[in-house]
Amino acid sequence: MNAEVVAIRHVHFEDLGNFEQVLGERGRRVRYVDVGASRIEALDALKPALLVVLGGPVSVYDDRYPTNASIATLVERRIDAGLPILGICLGAQFIAQALGARVYPAASKELGWSPLTLTDAGRASPLRHLDGAATSMLHWHGDTFDLPGGAIHLASTPACRNQAFAWGQHVLALQCHPEIRADRFEPWLIGHAGEIAGMPGADARQLRDDTQRHGSALEAAAHRMFGEWLDSVGL
Repeated sequence: MNAEVVAIRHVHFEDLGNFEQVLGERGRRVRYVDVGASRIEALDALKPALLVVLGGPVSVYDDRYPTNASIATLVERRIDAGLPILGICLGAQFIAQALGARVYPAASKELGWSPLTLTDAGRASPLRHLDGAATSMLHWHGDTFDLPGGAIHLASTPACRNQAFAWGQHVLALQCHPEIRADRFEPWLIGHAGEIAGMPGADARQLRDDTQRHGSALEAAAHRMFGEWLDSVGL
């Protein structure tokens, strides 16, 4: 296993954000593999030091997108090999699916800032830095998933019970977006303008203001959380 981190990216502005800074501090080089522009099926699931599957606007169960099958296979192989893997939003849904859980449309879309409520296990994990008493959290998803068998439930919100889980020592799935950087948030508003306009109660100005209000605290907390998780998987 080499020092490279491979990040599967669906939308260009939904990148590793502040997590990339943490990796850079540890001498880890990030290589982005863009879905639709790269051959996902050609990737070696076992080669990277860390595999990350990032967010995106598609659903894991939508067979109109053939790249989904390639990503699912990659995630399954990585998990089966016992190697570190992180899923964010859509990536967390791929992990849940690979572990046999159902992924499906949520009762309501969760879009905006609200704090996490951690379980006892979450407070005993690196996610303790993301506790709602310390920082709020960005959410941006319309799908959800059941908790996989054998998974450790880490966090929830009123709108989404399964916000985060761990499986074994090497798998972390985050439905939420702790990786967000406030200074790179405007492309989210532009790229998802149609989604924002189509959701009652959502407003780009409010999202921008909330991100400026909460972004710095989340970035600091997420930096600590991700660094501690990397330590736990030997990276």
